Amino acid sequence: MGLLDSAMGALGGAGGNGSGNNAMLDAVMQLLSNQGGLAGLVQAFQDKGLGDLIASWIGSGRNLPISPEQLKSVLGGSQLGQIAGQLGMNESQAAGGLADLLPQVIDKLTPDGQMPQGDDLLAQGLTLLKGKLFG
Repeated sequence: MGLLDSAMGALGGAGGNGSGNNAMLDAVMQLLSNQGGLAGLVQAFQDKGLGDLIASWIGSGRNLPISPEQLKSVLGGSQLGQIAGQLGMNESQAAGGLADLLPQVIDKLTPDGQMPQGDDLLAQGLTLLKGKLFG
């Protein structure tokens, strides 16, 4: 469980613990699901000219930062608004939180600098990660 342990350590410092972090992790899981998994999210970033950002999170080098505005351009206002509503915050707050957490989650889910083999593996990893962090 090295991958999950590593991800838990990174996410533990990404916003504290408790229901706020749990809700933000739920939002990341929802985002991945709505985008068609990691491959779909990569495609969405590439379509908006931000493929280099998400590639840095997957790769083994330094993670490039993403601004809330860039994230909003990838997700669109309606999806971000839906996530913000579920989190009980405004779109700017939600985009900021996602911009902080999403690179860390993607980085820790791709420890070898490569995409996982199939989105089923990713979904299982996220479910196990959520259970480990907040179960």
